[in-house]
Amino acid sequence: MTTQHRPTFPITALILLLCTPVAAWWLIGDLTGDEARRLAAEGVELDYAIRPVSLGPAGDRIVGVLACVGVVLALAWLLRVTARRSLDRRWWWVLAPLVAAGALLGLAWRVLTAGGIGANIGAGLMLIVGGPALAVLLIVAAVAALRMRRHRPSRAPQHSE
Repeated sequence: MTTQHRPTFPITALILLLCTPVAAWWLIGDLTGDEARRLAAEGVELDYAIRPVSLGPAGDRIVGVLACVGVVLALAWLLRVTARRSLDRRWWWVLAPLVAAGALLGLAWRVLTAGGIGANIGAGLMLIVGGPALAVLLIVAAVAALRMRRHRPSRAPQHSE
């Protein structure tokens, strides 16, 4: 008799949290403006806050699609076990801000790696606004996790006399 091993919550949550920024990065796409693209085609060197990393069009597409599949499958499994009441609904107070933080990281990476001529104003704004927003999301997730830990039901057996 073979035993089936279902994905566990920590592994599925980890897949969701690792795939979210990559999926957001791929879905958002390159944010280099049309004028900058035109100038780059004419041979002008673009300025970058951070130089983008690429595996080429095919490699980027494969990584992006795999990340999107990972997000969809992980979310589907987590929603399923939540609906079946196998997963405490309070975990969503931890997961939701972490997923939002991942999406923000994907957006931030695209903004910081956008090519342009001169200063990348979006990069500065992303750091000024996105940094504190990211901090708030991480704090909300940490507080929710701590509250769950504090209000965890006791596992000690009940004794009746």
